[in-house]
Amino acid sequence: MIRLIFRFAVIAALAAGFAWLADHPGSVTIVWKGKEIRTSLAAAVGLAAGAMIILLFLWNLLRRLWRSPRSMGDYLRYRKNRKGYESLSRGIIAAGAGDASSAAKHAAYAGNALADEPLVNVLAAQAAQLKGDRTGVKRIFEAMTKSPDTEVLGLRGLFAEARQAGDIPAARGYAERALALNPRLAWASGAILHLQSMARDWPGAAATLAQQIKSGTATGEEANRKHAAMLAADALGAEDTDPAKALDRAVKAHKLDPALVPASLVAARVHIAQGSPRKAQRVLRETWALSPHPDLAAVLARLKPGDGPEARFERVRDLVQESDGGIEGAVALARAAVPAQRWDVARKALEPYMADRPQARICALMADIEEASGDKGRAREWLARAISAPRDPIWVSDGVASPRWTPVSPVSGEIVPCLWKQPFEMLPEEHTSVAAVPAVTVPGTASTKPITTPVRPIALTRPPDDPGLPDGDGTPESAARRSLATDD
Repeated sequence: MIRLIFRFAVIAALAAGFAWLADHPGSVTIVWKGKEIRTSLAAAVGLAAGAMIILLFLWNLLRRLWRSPRSMGDYLRYRKNRKGYESLSRGIIAAGAGDASSAAKHAAYAGNALADEPLVNVLAAQAAQLKGDRTGVKRIFEAMTKSPDTEVLGLRGLFAEARQAGDIPAARGYAERALALNPRLAWASGAILHLQSMARDWPGAAATLAQQIKSGTATGEEANRKHAAMLAADALGAEDTDPAKALDRAVKAHKLDPALVPASLVAARVHIAQGSPRKAQRVLRETWALSPHPDLAAVLARLKPGDGPEARFERVRDLVQESDGGIEGAVALARAAVPAQRWDVARKALEPYMADRPQARICALMADIEEASGDKGRAREWLARAISAPRDPIWVSDGVASPRWTPVSPVSGEIVPCLWKQPFEMLPEEHTSVAAVPAVTVPGTASTKPITTPVRPIALTRPPDDPGLPDGDGTPESAARRSLATDD
């Protein structure tokens, strides 16, 4: 529209100019080599305009003839690039469909036609992966790392190759290089955090997690949960060798995640050892209200060393009255009531959970109560029921049960919640399971199987769910539990 208006304005201006010349006649005289040429002003202007048009036409014609070789080259290059991009598109489609031969053919043509196109290297890597040429794939990704535009993509491809080959140090090195180039790369920071957690490098994992929070790749709630698990694991490992460090880590973990039982147990045990029972009681009560666990009640019962069964029973009763804790509260109260010879209280606490098929620990407690009451027949009956009773709650991580709390999944090696609940399957203490580095999808590469690394439950001098009490305290319940374990 603007161009049309401009053309109309030019024509109108020319018409107005010729009209003005017609209204103001004049003459033009040219003398050249003794000859005199006289004409009107309008004719002279028309001749001059026609001469300029002819000169421009001749100039454009000469310029086109002069530039014809270059124009032909530009056209041929355009045609070659167009066919190259068509081959690139068809090659990517063929690679996605799993056609290795077509992908390789289109990759070769696109590589000749589009030498500076980064996607050509991606297609070539895909084609090589489909053909199983691992050496060629690695060579292509290494070439990509030499260009600033494709360095990160090349590092990701090398990371995937090293992961599949089982070369953990190399995979970590590639991820660290990529993270140094771009701190917001979620795949790189996630891979480093995963490898650090598998290696139990908690200080390094905490630094990586802090970087994820800073770059926005990790949410606050998820980051706090993972950080608390790291601190709790660090505290558990240092409890018997460096109590001050253990207390510092446990208190920080408790602040980040008050429902984390292992952190509260470590903090409470160290507080008790340092003569600060009130601090220990506060920590235990906070965690019990959020996540009831029998070890919390056991540590609280022995808040003051040397107290008798009656005092321990009173503390547990106060805890359960403040927050009953469901079945965990009933079991904790019954366990404290048995040594204090409060048989009626123990029966009343367990009564709501004895219908149908009670858990093995409830059967063992009832056996203790009946034996202490003098009814050995009923005690043996309860012990017999305990053998086939549903399993007691245990630490479960990623669907796998373990006798110990662990911050790292025995399945994937990632930091996942370890829950106290009834298990689907049991994990023997010496069990080792295979953990895989999370699969990372590399743009333009075929999917690969993860590398595998054996992961063991965290080795501690004291199990995280052990409140630090002796294996037996001389009560009938302890004998019954030992007998039940022997029968199993």
